[in-house]
Amino acid sequence: MGLEKLELKYNLMDTNTNNNTNNNRNPRFGGRRPNSFRKERPKDDFKEKVLDLRRVTRVVAGGKRFRFRTTMVIGDEKGNVGVGLGKGVDVQASIEKAKIDARKNLIKINLKGRTIAHEILAKFSAASIIIKPAKEGNGLKAGGAVRVVLALAGVKDATAKCLGRTPNKLTNALATIEALKKLKA
Repeated sequence: MGLEKLELKYNLMDTNTNNNTNNNRNPRFGGRRPNSFRKERPKDDFKEKVLDLRRVTRVVAGGKRFRFRTTMVIGDEKGNVGVGLGKGVDVQASIEKAKIDARKNLIKINLKGRTIAHEILAKFSAASIIIKPAKEGNGLKAGGAVRVVLALAGVKDATAKCLGRTPNKLTNALATIEALKKLKA
């Protein structure tokens, strides 16, 4: 009889230890989540374009530290557009950070067919920009960063001009975003 009690005791201990395995663990209290908990990210229809990629330097006691700064524009060509800035130790990390930042800064603009509703003048830092609507079929007449932002926003017919003297693509892109924010539908 004593042997059967011991076996029964050890069998109970074994079943108790099996209940505490990682497979039965509640994901809220630590551990890896099973695949059934992971969300599938829906494919978005955002197009992205790297506008500017620069190597920036910080001087420290031992010398210089190099990092990469990326300016990225994303848009769905249906009225949503955003500009993001990312810095990282390597190019890929800075591009990913810029993409995340651009998603955070998305704005929605109302298009009037293939163009914008009215003429806009905007300024950001040293960059001034003017955007005028154009007739259908005229095309997008703009240069550099302004062209990329307007194209990814879905503007197909417009004329734009950078009035400021700055060649900085980041500043010109942000001035374009400021101009698009002023649009009144």
